[in-house]
Amino acid sequence: MPRFYCPSPLATGLALSLPPGAARHVQVLRLQPGDAITLFNGEGGEFDATVTRMGRSDVEVDVGAHHTIEREANRAVHLLAGITANERMDWLVEKATELGVASITPLVAERSVLKLKGERAEKKLAHWQGVAVAAAEQCGRNRVPPIHPAVTLTEWLKKSSPGERWVLSLSGDTQPVPCQVSQAPVTVLSGPEGGLSPGEESTALAAGFTPVSLGPRVLRAETAPLAVLALCV
Repeated sequence: MPRFYCPSPLATGLALSLPPGAARHVQVLRLQPGDAITLFNGEGGEFDATVTRMGRSDVEVDVGAHHTIEREANRAVHLLAGITANERMDWLVEKATELGVASITPLVAERSVLKLKGERAEKKLAHWQGVAVAAAEQCGRNRVPPIHPAVTLTEWLKKSSPGERWVLSLSGDTQPVPCQVSQAPVTVLSGPEGGLSPGEESTALAAGFTPVSLGPRVLRAETAPLAVLALCV
């Protein structure tokens, strides 16, 4: 059954017009009055719904039963991921959402090829959040992971909260990803193409990050954090 993210209050028996994004998706699928869909708003569970009207640019539905279904990971893994170039960041956001990531903070690293400021940064953030929404609709998640504004490592450390922290490292002094040791929330720091700079890695270690490794092979910047997610969730 088609699933749509509807970021508005939902309740059984409610008649509503879908927000523009969901309405366009319904129209693209050429659904008709009487067709059944699923709605979720990110606040927990999902709702049955039925299309009642298809307008030129609007879609009206009746909201049905609520189901307390959650498909979240057992462990909250927050990615602090170096911004990658081209469409690789889109791919990272999409696949991380499918794998159950709790949140993603794009990292403006020293070796990041893509540098974001001002309006361009806002547009990229909105785009990545849209990628996460589409991935959540596809994979069955009823909560959309937030994509936080891009920051440098120093900026992130100034406002971060305490908790378990890992940094993916190519240095010799690492340990395997300790995915089965705890179910506590964890922040995973990874670099862009070219990795973190020595200064950034030193800063991370001084801030309590544990250096971890995924083995002897060097994975792409968009692959490594996904491998950690697959191991942990």
